[in-house]
Amino acid sequence: MSSPIAEVPTSVEEDLGWALGVVFRRYAKAAGESLADVPGGPRGYQVLATANREGPRRQLELAGHLGVDRTVMTYLLDDLEKAGLVERQPDSTDRRARLIVLSDKGREVLCDLEKRLTTAERQVLDSLDEGERLMFRTLLQRVAVRAEASGHNADACTLAEELDENC
Repeated sequence: MSSPIAEVPTSVEEDLGWALGVVFRRYAKAAGESLADVPGGPRGYQVLATANREGPRRQLELAGHLGVDRTVMTYLLDDLEKAGLVERQPDSTDRRARLIVLSDKGREVLCDLEKRLTTAERQVLDSLDEGERLMFRTLLQRVAVRAEASGHNADACTLAEELDENC
């Protein structure tokens, strides 16, 4: 049985927050470079990916789902629409609302962006083999889904400990 002192990180490299920060910063930089030419960068990509996976959504619903201020979302959609990547279509159930729909060009661009992000992810996780990358992504997604479900103020370390206890 280990002592409680042995469980406390003895160096910054053993700290979950430090590790998450390093991986996040590296991924954010690589992803940002991959998405530099899409209007809105990572946010623009999220709009395209969400519209593709979940189908047409109202502009306000999309903003809320992605955690983007509605005014910022308006400007972002303006830029994506000017680039021919999305269209605003009338909502048949509410004439005041507009549905955000991916255009054919938007689908093509999204496919290319997903390939670039896959390359960026492989670069960030290059110290892991394919099976380890899959396991890492699976566990990280589980923690993220749980954190999102329990609120934005959730402590990642506590969530990880809770998951560990349930395994």
